[in-house]
Amino acid sequence: MRLNITIQNYDKPLLFTILFLSAFGTIMLYSASWNESYIRSGGLTESLFLEGHLKRVILGFLCLLAFLVIDYRNLKPMAPYLLTISFCLLIMTKGYYLVKGINSPARWLHLGIFSIQTSDIARLSLIIFLAYYLDEIKMQIKNLYNGFLPSVILIGVMMAFIVIQPDFSTAFMVGTIGMAVIFIAGAKISHIGFSILVGILMGIPIIYFKPYRWARILSFFDKTDIQTNGYQAHQALIALGNGGFFGVGLGNSTEKNHLLPTPHTDFIFSIIGEELGLLIGTLPLLFAFLFIFYRGIKISQKCTDPFGIFLAIGICTNIVLYAFVNAAVATGLFPVTGLPMPMISYGGSGMLINMIMVGILLNISQAKRSIGSGQNWSNLNFG
Repeated sequence: MRLNITIQNYDKPLLFTILFLSAFGTIMLYSASWNESYIRSGGLTESLFLEGHLKRVILGFLCLLAFLVIDYRNLKPMAPYLLTISFCLLIMTKGYYLVKGINSPARWLHLGIFSIQTSDIARLSLIIFLAYYLDEIKMQIKNLYNGFLPSVILIGVMMAFIVIQPDFSTAFMVGTIGMAVIFIAGAKISHIGFSILVGILMGIPIIYFKPYRWARILSFFDKTDIQTNGYQAHQALIALGNGGFFGVGLGNSTEKNHLLPTPHTDFIFSIIGEELGLLIGTLPLLFAFLFIFYRGIKISQKCTDPFGIFLAIGICTNIVLYAFVNAAVATGLFPVTGLPMPMISYGGSGMLINMIMVGILLNISQAKRSIGSGQNWSNLNFG
């Protein structure tokens, strides 16, 4: 097997789209957060969140450039170790909170001067490992016991470790991304359907016995609940309604002034809709994420390395899924989850992991391949 890589051939439209999203996200994050920054800083600055966001964006682009120039195939032998480290980090995070007696969700592992959200690392490591595993078993994914079941059990175990943090939303996303990769690899629809059914049956008690989760589900179906559990979703819709087609103007949102909680993180899509409207803000933003997904699919279709194919599918699915779930929450099409919008929302670990993913995707796109493995991957489910 031979693979030559020249950095000049990376997917430039994909990179330009990421640059656009990062610049657009920075502008909208400042607009959505300046009032909160002013209040939290005691009137000292309006750019408290902007400064933090810019640091993360710069560090994120350094990570992107690093993984752009590093051959993605180097990740393949590291996949089992990355997965093991991810499990250890999830256990350490939960253990730290239990030992310290901290009652808040155990999602962040504090390491001196910085903190990491360990589920973000787990999400990336699972995508890399699934790509490695599916390449190793070749076409056996259709075999229930020797191909499909081990991969589903792995996804389920990863979801379980994330659920106990507790972080049901991220666990759901991890499961969805994993099943999407397995589907593309050629798994039987009957196997996937049965696994989803089992997952739903297991998820019902997990949701029901956590009052706040169950309350979110009930408020999603009860549109009259606009004062308590349905307050955030209701205010998000008000923001979008205020914006209409063309918006109220950049910086002129009223919902961000302590009416809509977390306007710079979970509900930044609503602020974009309020200030820039449907035609200038939200639709172009969603089309940008669809374009990223399209470029990811094209990269995977042109790739002749199975590991690269599955890696590209997992990465582009992750990015578009997070974006559209965030938008679905803001528009009332999905229960409130607390998931950020990639490259747009304020966040640390999520920003870095997403930038690393884009760097890997760009590295896959720039490879000139001459692979003589002889494997036939023509039955992949690209649609």
